[in-house]
Formats: sequence, structure tokens, C-alpha cells
Amino acid sequence: MRLRQLVPAWLQHYQRQWLSGDLTAGLIVTVMLIPQSLAYAMLAGLPPEMGLYASILPLFAYALFGTSMSLAVGPVAVASLMTASALTPLAAVGSPEYISLAVLLALLSGLMLFLFGLLRLGFLAYFLSHPVISGFISGSAVLIAIGQLKYILGIKLVSGNLLSTVSGLIHGLAQANPTTSVIGVAALLSLFAARRYLGALLQACGVRATTASLMTRLAPMAVVIIATAIVASLRLDLNAAVAVVGHVPSGLPMPSVPVIEWQMISVLWLPALLISLVGFVESVSVAQSLALKRGQRITPDKELLGIGAANLASALSGGYPVTGGFARSVVNFSAGANTPAAGMVSAVLMAAVIAAFTHWFYYLPHAVLAATIIVAVVALIDIKTLQEAWHYDRADAISLLLTFGGVVLLGVEEGIIIGVALSLAVLVWRSSRPHMAVVGRVPGTEHFRNVDRFQVETQAGVIALRIDESLYFANAHALEEKIENLVDAQPQTRRLILIMSAINQLDTTALGVLTELERTLAERHIALQFAEIKGPVLDRLRHTELGLRMKERIFLSTHQAFISTTA
Repeated sequence: MRLRQLVPAWLQHYQRQWLSGDLTAGLIVTVMLIPQSLAYAMLAGLPPEMGLYASILPLFAYALFGTSMSLAVGPVAVASLMTASALTPLAAVGSPEYISLAVLLALLSGLMLFLFGLLRLGFLAYFLSHPVISGFISGSAVLIAIGQLKYILGIKLVSGNLLSTVSGLIHGLAQANPTTSVIGVAALLSLFAARRYLGALLQACGVRATTASLMTRLAPMAVVIIATAIVASLRLDLNAAVAVVGHVPSGLPMPSVPVIEWQMISVLWLPALLISLVGFVESVSVAQSLALKRGQRITPDKELLGIGAANLASALSGGYPVTGGFARSVVNFSAGANTPAAGMVSAVLMAAVIAAFTHWFYYLPHAVLAATIIVAVVALIDIKTLQEAWHYDRADAISLLLTFGGVVLLGVEEGIIIGVALSLAVLVWRSSRPHMAVVGRVPGTEHFRNVDRFQVETQAGVIALRIDESLYFANAHALEEKIENLVDAQPQTRRLILIMSAINQLDTTALGVLTELERTLAERHIALQFAEIKGPVLDRLRHTELGLRMKERIFLSTHQAFISTTA
């Protein structure tokens, strides 16, 4: 393999004028990434430095293998919650064993994604319907937000399911830390106010819309700096017992291969698969939406390689599962990122922070990190999709609500399994009830339309039935039932034309149903005819018993079958 083939295409064709945009975006994303990395590591039950470690090498790895020019990879809220959900039953939160399992989880996720990429399984990005993903992410956001309230109020509470957490919060209000509560609530209100009003206020002061939007998204960093300065100057960590991040080890992580325990692999493979699936779907959705805005394209198969490589790099550097983040990617895009070089700039800056500036985080209150998490995840609660689905397709709306309920009441793993099952169930349910229409000829033309919708011509003794779905085991008998009802209602029928223009595939069950149908209709002196069969379907049908029997009764168009006298 030539060395040039190992260099990503964007780097081979890199242009000097792109550099300023990449440098600016890299700097802005780094400012946003620092508090997020610390907060999401806390959400995952891990030491804060692991969030920083997961924000260096993964960015380089994605830049080498990924295809999005704007996707910003790193720790995200949903993956952090799924990590905590998977590891909490296995080890004490924050213990060396827990940390080791988190690294192993990243390794397994990376191996799975990279293998899926080599096998060209990029279609997995479309395996879950949008309503199911919306329900899962919304449910996860609710769990995350409620779980962070204990840090806002300074209540010591062991995390559990939603009901136990809410109950614990209610009973623990009397023991809330007043100073922590003031800091947490003030940070929360400040962040919500900045998100809601700061952009408009800045624009009213003459700031450009894009600049105002970026400044709004960087508000969390300003809140972090102010809160840290207040706690440090008043020593509230001692006087008021405000929980702070404390000592964060400085120095870059030394790359190492995680300890592989086969017993743990048997326990972690399913959580790793679910984290991989959800993370990949979320990443591809973000990457595609941003690529479309610039007329670019992404390749899902290569995105599997990119996200997989990022997770492998995270594991090798002592991090935990990562994926593409929505908020960071939007900021990266808005700040002018032209290529993945922006991510590499962020990685270098993060490395500098870890090497020399981690002591700045000592007085950072947990309550402020919790506030940044809550504000970030509340934006993920998707009411709009539920409203649209409820008015357009109740099945999708019910899938969304059941997935949401599964996540909130049962847990994230159970919720996503419910979502996958619902996606498949809705697909099978819909295709098991194929739309079929009796059609007639539009007067004076060779066009055929539904007799219930248009004024059309029909022939006595002829039924022309259009099937608008491929036929397979789940819906073949629905066709049989439909034809029986039509023939029973019209006993004078002598010809039945099946219009197969929408049929892309016939499985063995459907072939058997059609074969038996042709026999039973013949016994009733009704000739079965086929029209508008697609080439690949006809190629497979020709050498079957049915195909041989129907040889003279297969027509190129519905019109030819309609005027035919062949029986």
C-alpha cells in the first residue's frame, strides 16, 4: 500500500486559506470542551481527568479515518450515562476496577465499530427510526438532568432508578447545603438565561449574529471561571463544605493497552454494542446535517472506522467511550472549521491544558459542572418530534413514547433494546399490511388509477389489483385474503391482473402463496395475470413452477394485460 493512501483525502488537498478557520474553530471548541469533558466524566462516575484524556488522541484518530469536515468527537452526555449504567452494577463508582472497566468498554466499542466499518455495515446508521432515537435521547436527558440535581443541592444520594432518585431528592431537601444550592441554582439560572437571551442582547448591541451565537455557546466557560474564582477566594470548599473537583493530575497520559479480562468481556459486550450503535447513529445524524449545509458528503462505512478509531485511541490513552457531540459539532461548524484539522488543534490545546494547567480546576464546584450538564441535556428533550409524529403517524409517536418510558423507568440499556425491538416491530407491522388498490383505466389513456379515488373505466369480469409493497412471509397471506374477498364479491370474475410494479422482492413464502393462488383461481375458471414485473423479480420467477405456468400471462404493462384476451 502506498504511503499516500494512508493520508486522508482532506489532508492531501489541504489549502492554506482553510487554516485560519480551523485554528479559530479549534480554539473555540477547546474552550467549550474543557468544562464539558470534566462534567461528562463526572456523569460517567469517573475521575475528571479521564474526560480530558478522552479529548486528545480520539480527535487525532477521527481526523485520520472519519469523513466529516465538522464533526467534533469527544465525551458526550448520553454515552457517559450509558457508561455509568453499564459499570455501576459491576464495581464501586470511581474505584480502580471501575476505571479499568470504563477503559475496557471504550476498547470493546472501538473494536466493534472498526470491525463494522471493515465489513461495510454503515447501513446500521439507519437501523433505528428517528422517533425511536428521539425517545431514547429524550429519556436519557431526563434521567441525566434529574440525576444531577443532587450536586446542585449538595445532597449526598446514591444514584438509582428515576423513582428512587426523585424520592431521595425530596427526602434530602432538609439536608441540602445552602451555599452549594445558591451556587448551583445561580449557575443554572445564569446558563439558562444566557442560552435564552444573551444572543439577542448581543445582536441588539451590534454584534454579528454568528459571533453572538458563538459567545452564547461559550457562556458555560464564563460561568465556570466566575464560580471557581468565588469559591477559591472565599475558600468555600472549607468554610461552607462546597464540593469541588479537587486535585486533577497534570501530565499527559501514557499510551497503554487496557487489561483484557475475558470474564468482563462477556459482561460488557452488550453495553459496548449499544453504546457503539447509539453513538454511531447520533454521530452520523449530526455529521450528515452539517455536511448538507455545505454541499458535502459523508461515508457511513468510513464514519464507522473514524468513530471506532476514536474509541480505540481513547482506550489506549486512559479515556472512556466517545462519539460525535451535537453541540460541539455545531460550534465547530459555526466557528469556521473547514477540515478535521480543527479537531487536531483542539487536541493539541487540550494536551497543553492537561500538561500545565490542571491546577486551575481545583476549586471548580461540582454544582457548576452539574448545571452545565443539565442545561446541555435539557436541549436534547425533543418535544417537536413527538408533536409531529402524533399528528402524522401515531405508530411512530407510540414508539417514541414507549422508548422514552423504557429509558426513564427501566434504564438506558433496556430503553434502547425496547427501541430496537419497536423499530423492527413497526417495520414488520407496516409491511404486513400492504396497501393494495383495485385500479381502472383513466378514459382515453393507458394510465391506471385507484377506482376509489378517480373516475376510471373497468371491464366486466376483470379485476386489476395493484400491490404497493414487496411480498414476503409477513404479508403474503394478506394478499391472498384480499383476493379471496374481491373474487367472492364479484363471482363473475374471469381474469385477475396483479400489477407488480412496486414489488422489489418475492420470498419463498410469497412464491408459495402465489403458486397456490394460481391453482385455486384456475379451478374456479379465473385466469391469473401478471403485469409490470421488475426485471430482477422476473429473472428469479422464470424458472419456478409458477413462472413456467404463467409464461404466456406476464405482460409488460397493465394496459396490455387489460386489453388482452389471453387466459
